[in-house]
Amino acid sequence: MNNLYEIHADMCKVFSNPTRLEILNLLRSDALSVMEIVEKTGIGQANISQHLAIMRSKGIVASKRRGKNVYYNLTNPKIVKAFDIIRGVLNERLRNRVF
Repeated sequence: MNNLYEIHADMCKVFSNPTRLEILNLLRSDALSVMEIVEKTGIGQANISQHLAIMRSKGIVASKRRGKNVYYNLTNPKIVKAFDIIRGVLNERLRNRVF
């Protein structure tokens, strides 16, 4: 059982970075190329690629090459559900000024 806790904690580390959370949100409904993510975030390609590599190594995203572009998508739609639940809790706390 401890192994499950370690895997859970390791996955949560991926979500402890604002850039990775932004990427996660962008990938919620469609696969995007690295350049599309760069354009939508305004963050440099090297930085985005580094974050995507971390997310890929933890099994959060998968990549697929199409021509010259590499597209990324979420590996499991439940990731977005977890993201939305946490975001909802945080929005409630902000509305109630509980921080």
